[in-house]
Amino acid sequence: MDNPENAALTAAVRAGREERIDWRFRSIAPALAGLTLDEAAARRANLFDDGFFGPFVVLDADALEHNLATMAGWCAARGIALAPHGKTTMAPQLFARQLAHGAWGLTAANAGHLRVYRAFGVPRIMLANQLVDPSALRWLAGELAADPGFEFACWVDSVRSVELMTEALAGSPRPVDVLVELGADGGRTGVRDTATALAIAEAAANSPVLRLRGTGGYEGSLSHDTDETALAKISSYVDDLRDLTISLAGKGLLAEGQVLVTGGGSAYFDRVADELTKPWPDGLDVLPILRSGAYVTHDDGFYREISPLGEHPRITGVEGFRPALHGWAQVTSKPSDTLALLTAGKRDLPFDEGMPEPQLLRRNGVVTELTGHTVPKMNDQHTFLTLPPGSPVNVGDWVRLGLSHPCTTFDKWPLVPVVGADGETVTDFVRTWF
Repeated sequence: MDNPENAALTAAVRAGREERIDWRFRSIAPALAGLTLDEAAARRANLFDDGFFGPFVVLDADALEHNLATMAGWCAARGIALAPHGKTTMAPQLFARQLAHGAWGLTAANAGHLRVYRAFGVPRIMLANQLVDPSALRWLAGELAADPGFEFACWVDSVRSVELMTEALAGSPRPVDVLVELGADGGRTGVRDTATALAIAEAAANSPVLRLRGTGGYEGSLSHDTDETALAKISSYVDDLRDLTISLAGKGLLAEGQVLVTGGGSAYFDRVADELTKPWPDGLDVLPILRSGAYVTHDDGFYREISPLGEHPRITGVEGFRPALHGWAQVTSKPSDTLALLTAGKRDLPFDEGMPEPQLLRRNGVVTELTGHTVPKMNDQHTFLTLPPGSPVNVGDWVRLGLSHPCTTFDKWPLVPVVGADGETVTDFVRTWF
């Protein structure tokens, strides 16, 4: 990482590589216990031959790098900044790689995330949420005072939130940057009408400890579809975000300097970029920012279906994202010819945005494609595998599963092996902090 502003993060990630493997990392081969992460990676252990305990989730090294480079290149070509949502992985090692690929900063969802980011020295953070807890605000003021290079912004969507921030930050030597959050009917947080937005903006502009820098919002809660009606709804919302920004600027409520305008989950970032990169009024220096986070691993479910660089791409001339996150589980029971049970469940794999997808079968070192098999349900520690007529699946086999929704995968695994092109040789480890 060449950018000197990221030096603290680089150093903290390198220091973390000295952590030693032990029983806390339940799937990692006991033979690697006592080794540092770097030492263990250098062993080039095999998932199946060297004693890893199933189930386990792995990252595909090539797909990971492809996704990082693809998103960075697309954002650069579109003239839009990227502040990936770190809640997807909570992995500072991946944060560092995202910043090394040119990310403007990182996005957090709550004060706990913010604390982890700062422990690793992340220099620029967007909190895509309101922050009204006095304890967290006092801690934030201390961070800003201690590090002049630390940049931070969060959202406000009520006059009351401005009042609470102002009270908690009294005497802070540096102002806290805030953005007025625009919501929509059927959405989550955020103001629903222009009059309220203006009242909030006026309160923030008059606060002695806040600085109103722009606007933000989240369009992903407005739809889970990609038909023309759904896409038009997304575009209309982002256009309203533009109009609000222009209105606040016209009333002189925004602080001097660059204006921040942010939107963009991982499902509709193409539409967000289309609207936010349109020409702005003369004299209005706007930095449009995407906060997409799931692109880093993509998936074999929800984002595969809905992402603009997924299975049904809405962006042309760019190679699509590749799924980089997979689960492996062993067949430990076959009660009938139509049912097998894998020893992996809701505690191990995501299920909130679709069941895992059976993809490969491994037996005695030989891997074959697995078609016609489905997962209808999961328990805490079991996955039900429906077997079609003539299924080759038997007790002792391993099944690779495609996973849907990375945001509810990483939180289950404090240490994730990274595998090479053969899908079995461990070339690295990624540490998560949830």
